[in-house]
Amino acid sequence: MMAFTIAGRELRTLFLSPLAWAILGVIQIIQAFLFLVLLDTYLTEIQPRYASFEQAPGVTDFVVSGLFQNAGIILLMVTPLLTMRLISEERRNRTLSLLFTAPVSMAEIVLGKYLGVFAFMLIMVGMVSLMPLSLLLGGGLDYGKLAANVMAFALLSASFASVGLFISALSNQPTVAAVSTFGALLLLWIINWSRSGAGGLLEYISLLHHYDRLLTGLVNTEDLLYFILFILAFIVMSIHTLDNDRLQK
Repeated sequence: MMAFTIAGRELRTLFLSPLAWAILGVIQIIQAFLFLVLLDTYLTEIQPRYASFEQAPGVTDFVVSGLFQNAGIILLMVTPLLTMRLISEERRNRTLSLLFTAPVSMAEIVLGKYLGVFAFMLIMVGMVSLMPLSLLLGGGLDYGKLAANVMAFALLSASFASVGLFISALSNQPTVAAVSTFGALLLLWIINWSRSGAGGLLEYISLLHHYDRLLTGLVNTEDLLYFILFILAFIVMSIHTLDNDRLQK
């Protein structure tokens, strides 16, 4: 399938850029620091305080969930840098018309670019997930909650990538795409903070609401369906945007 060929090219292009290596390095350093801070807080404050409670929060509840909560915020700032060039740079360099004339469907082009950047994000998911596993050297983990946290972070990464791809398809300038993507993701992240009468609807739309629920370890079909439909919606809109561009050529 041509989509996988395009995805491989996008992934290679990312790793040929120093930006990708810098992002991986900076994220790992920040996450390692936050992980150690959470672990120290748990050992010195949380564990002694709740030692006599039967249902006290464990290391997975506090450290692991806290780590992935912080990872989501960092991903919010990193995603625009990864997705801003996906399509907008093709349009700026006037190479998008070459893709239109190639024997490849718009769906394959969009899926290829999406899978390329998502594969890079999965590397970040794997790197962050290795930190909680180090806790096995000195204790135990709730594997079910850990799996739920990893899955939640992967779904959030996929959702962020789909939004970045769509906005990149709308823009002629990567910088504009990056700023717009950050603004859109931030709005989707905090939209449930509203106390208006539409609070229930805004809460359902919010990425943070569904992400936080998965981080508790409670995996339900409502949250999974939300992320799947969210991703599909932005991918379909990206395909539709490029189809309109091709018809106007």
